[in-house]
Amino acid sequence: MYYVVKFLVRVYFRIMYSIRIEGKKNLPKDTSYLLACNHRSYADPPMVGSFAPGRQTFMAKEELFEKKLFAWLITSLGAFPVSRGKGDTGAIDTSIDNLNSGKNLMIFPEGTRSKDGKVGRGHTGAALIGARAGKPIVPVGICYGEKLRFRTRVTIKFGEPILPQDYVESREQPNPRQLVKLKNRYMADLKLLVEGTPEELPDSGAKEEGNE
Repeated sequence: MYYVVKFLVRVYFRIMYSIRIEGKKNLPKDTSYLLACNHRSYADPPMVGSFAPGRQTFMAKEELFEKKLFAWLITSLGAFPVSRGKGDTGAIDTSIDNLNSGKNLMIFPEGTRSKDGKVGRGHTGAALIGARAGKPIVPVGICYGEKLRFRTRVTIKFGEPILPQDYVESREQPNPRQLVKLKNRYMADLKLLVEGTPEELPDSGAKEEGNE
């Protein structure tokens, strides 16, 4: 059912918008991974998920599961509920379990939608999940104009994977400062993909630019 719904959603987005994919070759082929995406609209999870290969999962606020039809749709696309603002450790455990079972995870580290299209500061959730699961983090830039309209040109850019073990020493008890360094890295890469302007990385070493 997942791949049937995914195909139909991809066809829908192909009709609605002019979709361009860049950097797909950067996606790891031998392991599951996190997709750390900037957040522009509610369309982001199904749009990115329908064009990324493999099986994707993503967190969605629990209120979105209140309407049965919509809950069925997003669940079919890999969504699972999270209680925002309540320190939902269960969602983190579910994320790690999904990654360890071979599913990929989409996560939006800004935590909320951007109103001006620019990339915000971001949170360490993706860093924590990536570090504990030992899975690479792939920054994903969702790029378009001010608003999504019919036939808007949308470019989805997959950046180069970042290995958490290069920044965080312990998987069992990740050091908070090391998690911040990892977060700084993927947020800087994400900003570069979306805005084309590099950002300084405090104490995290030199950053390499993606190849697309």
